[in-house]
Amino acid sequence: MNADFMQAFEQLGKEKGIASEIIFDAIEAALISAYKRNFGSAQNVHVSLDRLTGEIHVYARKTVVEEVKDSRLEMSLSEARAIDPRYELEDVVEVEVTPKNFGRIAAQTAKQVVVQRIREAERGIIYEEFSNRESDIVTGIVQRIEQKNVFVDLGKAEAILAPLEQIPGETYKHGDRLKTYIIEVKKTTKGPQILVSRTHPGLLKRLFELEVPEIHDGVVELKSVAREPGLRSKIAVHSRDENVDPVGACVGHKGMRVQTIVNELRGEKIDIVKWNVDPAKYIANALSPAKVVSVEANEAEKISKVIVPDYQLSLAIGKEGQNARLAAKLTGWKIDIKSESQAQAND
Repeated sequence: MNADFMQAFEQLGKEKGIASEIIFDAIEAALISAYKRNFGSAQNVHVSLDRLTGEIHVYARKTVVEEVKDSRLEMSLSEARAIDPRYELEDVVEVEVTPKNFGRIAAQTAKQVVVQRIREAERGIIYEEFSNRESDIVTGIVQRIEQKNVFVDLGKAEAILAPLEQIPGETYKHGDRLKTYIIEVKKTTKGPQILVSRTHPGLLKRLFELEVPEIHDGVVELKSVAREPGLRSKIAVHSRDENVDPVGACVGHKGMRVQTIVNELRGEKIDIVKWNVDPAKYIANALSPAKVVSVEANEAEKISKVIVPDYQLSLAIGKEGQNARLAAKLTGWKIDIKSESQAQAND
């Protein structure tokens, strides 16, 4: 290999962010394999690659012994001293064994190694970039659908939206622009595998952080999220500034902020409720839009008994128990709902 070749490798390494020494070390290691493969040698060899000129020398390493049993790995003391009188027993002598036509094999091997190293480095960079973005939102374009898996092009990489991470009833087609939530980035032999979700509660949380400046700035805190993807969600918010209404900030002027998120989630209904340090008040808020008469909270067991007006009972429970279920998920409390007449009958 000539000096131009070496400069090209070094330049390529710089462009791809790989230290030239890593490339040259890898080339030397590959050249040892290439030598053994092409010249059928079981010798212990060492390859020297001149970093400037590209000159290659292959040396066989032989141990100096009293009695030679394997001439490929050993050398007698007299042979060693014929090379240099200072050699002693157990010393290692390097004897040049560079084949005449090794240059062409070396150039080919070096090219393969560099291409491989660059591919590995690029995969490593992509892995680092996306693993640092776990629990974050990414926007991509639907590329293809295979066995119900949706493959999303993120620019530098491709993400997989598995069936269980897809919003029920949501359909995807080639070219659709999607916001997804990175749940995991795995290292594989084919490069990083990025797993994304449309159902994860974190998606809703991050959408509000992007859409509501007060959440992004830390003035409004998003305390809890509960989701039944594609159907309904509840979020609990709290303001660190008494002059800022946390619910109003999330709803936005004429409902614009929350509507943007609803549109992104293809019509998923979102209830925004006020978090409260008092569990009874928090549970009452969580059952919104139903009105609550009273809440009796057992802090030790995290069980609450809620009484609502008779006409509000079905609203408090929700269709197929959805409202009560989401309120329980949001607060972390078990919620037992009764109407006023049911409560009186039990007394």
